[in-house]
Amino acid sequence: MSGAPRSMADSGEGARDAAWPASVHERAVVFSAMRKADLPEVGAVETAVYSHPWTLGNFQDSISSDYQCWIARDAGGGMIGYFLLMLAPDEAHLLNITVAPARQGKGFGRLLLDRACLIARHHAASAILLEVRPSNPHALAVYRHVGYQQIGIRKGYYPAAGERREDAIVMRLAV
Repeated sequence: MSGAPRSMADSGEGARDAAWPASVHERAVVFSAMRKADLPEVGAVETAVYSHPWTLGNFQDSISSDYQCWIARDAGGGMIGYFLLMLAPDEAHLLNITVAPARQGKGFGRLLLDRACLIARHHAASAILLEVRPSNPHALAVYRHVGYQQIGIRKGYYPAAGERREDAIVMRLAV
């Protein structure tokens, strides 16, 4: 494959396995580069999922910086989720990965993680780093299941309720 991954429906290509829930296998999933026109819908999903969401400006800056910003949609065009991956010479940093509320718990987070891994490998990254809130046990479980290992803690990394801060668990996956 040359250049950036193309927008395509996954139909057996790529990182699927038999352990995935039938709901992932039964749907065509189309990945496309995030565009400015997608931002109102991305922002609505972001706000629905997080207590301290990214701003539309954060997403716009990521697109403008040529980060790998991808959206997954079902065959009907419905938003499944998205991820933003910053590439460095030998590693990638998963900045944001989000599954739309109605799609959570159906294997789509794993699908997004697998696509991010594919892109990181394509760009010669040897590892992917990410931060996750300790208060997000579901995400932690998914990351650990995929093979991410905790490598550190960033103190006071995330904003929290009542003007407090929450630490971030830093995780790494060799790709």
